[in-house]
Amino acid sequence: MKRIVCAVMAFVVVSTAVYAQDAKKILAELDAVQDFSGKDFSALYTIVSQKPGEKDSVTQARMFRRDNKDQFAMIILLPEVNKGQGYLREDDKVWFYDPTSRKFSFSSIKESIQDSEAKGSDLTLRSTADDYDVTSVREGLLGKVPVWILDLKAKTTEVPYERVVLYVRKDRTMLLKEEAYSVSGRLMRTTLYPKYVELDGKMLPSQILIVDELNPGERSQMTMTEQSVETLPDRVFTKAFLEQVNK
Repeated sequence: MKRIVCAVMAFVVVSTAVYAQDAKKILAELDAVQDFSGKDFSALYTIVSQKPGEKDSVTQARMFRRDNKDQFAMIILLPEVNKGQGYLREDDKVWFYDPTSRKFSFSSIKESIQDSEAKGSDLTLRSTADDYDVTSVREGLLGKVPVWILDLKAKTTEVPYERVVLYVRKDRTMLLKEEAYSVSGRLMRTTLYPKYVELDGKMLPSQILIVDELNPGERSQMTMTEQSVETLPDRVFTKAFLEQVNK
């Protein structure tokens, strides 16, 4: 009996170690897929938000990234009333530009985009491996698709959520679902990634469905189009660019 118990314990220890190595590899691959260091990345995002009793709202934004310098800029195209508003990450600061007042104010990547369920952090380069520790990893199914289920805990307060659970395809490293939790353990939002598109040899989510778990019926669908890795002018990542766009 002792031999059986020891054998089972040894198997559990080995399996846990293997899973831990798998988890680190998965996070590294997820980070690599979204990292376009050495190139510029731009895309057009259309966000359709639904709230009970309200007409669907549509937000459209053009996003620009230069990952090797951690630069980010975004210009709002729709709705018309907010056209020309923009965001710029400069060093460690995030600025919001209002073309009406022609002034810049401090903002945050954690903030929602035009009152939708999407946040600025959904569009920026993220390093999951740097921001989170893996607390557990297990195998499972999402529908009929075999997945790795990774439970992560935040290392820093700079991330939007204290805990996230990722559902990643086993046959190819693609994020299919993400659950985000508060410090108290309450489920805040669920994000689904049903469609992907290939760009520069990488598979990127072209459709993202974000469900607000605190307010039943509230959700946003974000669609990415016109994705590109063509080189952008340096001026795109300046305050002057946001000001000139509105002239």
